[in-house]
Amino acid sequence: MARHGRLDIMYNNAGIIGPAPPPSIADLDLDEFDRVMRVNICGIIAGIKHAARVMIPKGSGSILCTTSICGLGPHPYAISKSAIPGIVESVASELCGHGVRINCISPGPIPTPMAVAHFKGSVPGLMEHQSVDLIRGLGALKAAQCEEIDVARAALFLASDEAKYLTGHNLIVNGGFTCFKNFEFPTVNQNL
Repeated sequence: MARHGRLDIMYNNAGIIGPAPPPSIADLDLDEFDRVMRVNICGIIAGIKHAARVMIPKGSGSILCTTSICGLGPHPYAISKSAIPGIVESVASELCGHGVRINCISPGPIPTPMAVAHFKGSVPGLMEHQSVDLIRGLGALKAAQCEEIDVARAALFLASDEAKYLTGHNLIVNGGFTCFKNFEFPTVNQNL
């Protein structure tokens, strides 16, 4: 605001996973749970709040949030990311009356450094390249892999005028991952 005098697009794209391997719910460390919630939920809410403060008077703007298709993994991460579409829908009901749109993106498995480190920590003896192969093998769309650029393109679309009538939407970019009828982890050759 100080530099440009306006805010057109704000993208909440932060998150942490939490402990690896994921503990049982009976062993959940509530301090760790609170830490993940502060980053993944409170951070999103703070970003939305401060963007809305400057977008509402202008009567336009686009707020984006990254969620996840993750129902697997540590409970704090899965719970926090599952809450984001609800937050987006709730806030959209208020902001749409001010001309401000808010949407979220649920990316499929991407071998980012955070995801690779989590897989390595969750499977004893798993090498980094094996972790990458496992993550890449989770996609369902033949001859395609979900990459960071796919999420970036989804964000550009949702922030653009081409999506001028979309608000409260969760754009799932996962190559059919959530359409699986039978979920099986791909195998990794231990001799790689």
